[in-house]
Amino acid sequence: MELIKVGYITNTHGIKGDIKIYPLTDYPERFDEKIDFYIEDEKTKVKIKKTRLHRGLVYVKLEGYNNINEVLKFKDKYIYINEEDRLELPEDIYYISDLVGMEIIDGDKLIGVVKEVMSNQANDIYICEDKNKKEFMIPAVKEFIKNVDIKNGKIYTELIEGIIE
Repeated sequence: MELIKVGYITNTHGIKGDIKIYPLTDYPERFDEKIDFYIEDEKTKVKIKKTRLHRGLVYVKLEGYNNINEVLKFKDKYIYINEEDRLELPEDIYYISDLVGMEIIDGDKLIGVVKEVMSNQANDIYICEDKNKKEFMIPAVKEFIKNVDIKNGKIYTELIEGIIE
């Protein structure tokens, strides 16, 4: 079973066992879904009883946890879902976790691997690494990214001079 990271538990909230989660998803409402969640390390399986969004954080009441002492162990841990519980994305939208590790092919030449995806207001930027561990960045725009083949782990590009030096 593959688990997908969807949040980071920043702290407890109050004395009745609530926790604060920094969402690592563009859809924080997913914490309202009636699915299984897992908290890292021991992969503790939890159910969410109640949620509310406030100032970019998700405040969560877990089923069966009724005081602060029971949830203190979850502080500074990640919360996960099963891979099959991921949302279906529209065409040409990808999960960052699927992009990291993909090979970058320019023309017919392997030029590197995606190490990280940086998001900014205009567009995402793929931070890549060549075989010599030298980093380069590719803006994730249709002018450069021609095809993303998730199944085969390859991103086909048409780059301009200067992106890879």
